[in-house]
Amino acid sequence: MRAGLPYARPGQTVGLFGGSFDPPHAGHVHVSREALKRFGLDRVWWLVSPGNPLKREGPAPLERRMQAARALVTHPRIEVTDIEARIGTRYTAQTLARLFALYPGVRFVWLMGADSLADLHRWQDWQWIVENVPMGVLARPGQRISARSGKAARVYRDWKVRASAAGGLAHMVAPAWCFLNVPMVDVSSSEIRARGEWRR
Repeated sequence: MRAGLPYARPGQTVGLFGGSFDPPHAGHVHVSREALKRFGLDRVWWLVSPGNPLKREGPAPLERRMQAARALVTHPRIEVTDIEARIGTRYTAQTLARLFALYPGVRFVWLMGADSLADLHRWQDWQWIVENVPMGVLARPGQRISARSGKAARVYRDWKVRASAAGGLAHMVAPAWCFLNVPMVDVSSSEIRARGEWRR
């Protein structure tokens, strides 16, 4: 295993929670804990990205966001990583392909908020993503209807997994996606920035 990358052994289930985390906040931690519990995961890795290709303005420096995330995360099975910077990938599909090669036998689940599901069709190689990794979608305030009616949800509606079967998602063959309504912490990175509590 390459130095600096998190450890996982074959057979383990790992949720991948990607984002800019600009800044990280309690809502990110809450979603991660819910994902561990509801999807039956061994671990959740935060993939703190170098930058979001869909956003014009760049985030705060990566090291600053990493430090803030590590200060926030205390759960022993949630790990903050800068995998994308270390392996040199920029898009989710590229990252997944490299992780599949680096971690043979590890069962990954891509974790996202409902807002990301609504925008998924704008991601590079989005259909490849859906067809190669199970996806766990956790509802955020005000995003449930738009996510369920979005293009990705409509195209892959026949592969939606019942919430009652969420615990087995990591062991399903993609495409497989599960939408969970969970109690949410109503906070966002953009709101925190707007209040002046985090400056880039």
